[in-house]
Amino acid sequence: MRFCVWDEVRSIQVPEWVNDLESFRRWSDDDAFPEHGRIAYLRGEVFIDMGKEQLFSHNGIKTEINGLLWMLVKATKMGRYFSDGAFLSNEAADVSNQPDGMFVSTEAFRTGRVRIIEGRTSGHVELEGSPEMVLEIISTSSLVKDSVVLRDAYFVAGVQEYWLVDARDVPLRFDLLRRGKNGFVAIRKRLGWTRSAVFAHDFRLSRSEGADGYPAFTLEARPVVAR
Repeated sequence: MRFCVWDEVRSIQVPEWVNDLESFRRWSDDDAFPEHGRIAYLRGEVFIDMGKEQLFSHNGIKTEINGLLWMLVKATKMGRYFSDGAFLSNEAADVSNQPDGMFVSTEAFRTGRVRIIEGRTSGHVELEGSPEMVLEIISTSSLVKDSVVLRDAYFVAGVQEYWLVDARDVPLRFDLLRRGKNGFVAIRKRLGWTRSAVFAHDFRLSRSEGADGYPAFTLEARPVVAR
């Protein structure tokens, strides 16, 4: 398997020996693995996205969501929250990629449902298994990958909740998808709030205009009160 993807100043060449999930994971832990671009292995194909990340509809909203969830997980000591850049691999789903965010509970680590993988030379570089929650922010170049390919792959991987966000247009789309019998199904909103069983909180995501005139995003959370 060999690909070469060019943008204005960089090129990426996939080594010929990268032909399955195992070999892709070896490559991703190699010093020669590209530091730029979003590169993933999804069911027999290497996806390479060299496009620049949108400041507001992708980076801004990703920062807002990851920031709140990281603080929530830390405060409740539920487990670990990993933001953009952490690799996730799952053999059953035949996937290895870098979600925009993901949550792994302490129980998942304890039972081995998720394993922390050490790097070839040092440190810890990858998660393997089934995290409780995964986040993806849709961009124009990732629309099919996020809404179709990864939606199916994360279900096969045993993910409990798939958070899918599209802020390219107004109104923005904020879907919390839970596991159904044959795939993910959207959790019904109530007055704009969506309930997450994973975090035991309701969430609401909104868009406004910042003081600088550019889009601003706010994620609100409220704990679920037992009745």
